Amino acid sequence: MSGATIWFTGLPSAGKTTLATAVAEQLRAGGRDVELLDGDEVREFLSTGLGFSRDDRDTNVTRIGYVAALLASHGTTVLASVISPYADARDKVRALHGERGADFVEVYVATPVEVCSDRDVKGLYARQRSGQLSGLTGVDDPYEAPTAPEVTVPTHQQTPDESAATVVAALALRGLA
Repeated sequence: MSGATIWFTGLPSAGKTTLATAVAEQLRAGGRDVELLDGDEVREFLSTGLGFSRDDRDTNVTRIGYVAALLASHGTTVLASVISPYADARDKVRALHGERGADFVEVYVATPVEVCSDRDVKGLYARQRSGQLSGLTGVDDPYEAPTAPEVTVPTHQQTPDESAATVVAALALRGLA
């Protein structure tokens, strides 16, 4: 089986990791070798010391993208859930995959900021509102939504199972599920 990277991008608390985890379960059940790269977890080990400036965010995304491309080029299906707020950084990751002959599928987890703020899984939106945090992606720092993702998933309008089914169906059409 060929590998690929499925890149989940969206605002904080959009449902990227929840969706990637559900997709991973379905792909593993179908016999795929799957590796899940969560942006927060990878940052702790691969990008310790980086802050949240644009350059640091781009460096983090590029590092995760490099690892994903490496794994994908060796036949692993990589599910990367990474905010990755800037289009040019995502484009660079896509190019890394092209250089290694690995497929890259961008999944836009299209959840409105109001819904993400209500979910507030990590308390980021509350901290931003109280003045304890600045530079929150999609609030007081930019998020450049993908203009032509392979898959768009409105997690606020679907159950997690429905969202995962949307992604898996799109992957199946590409021979990746």
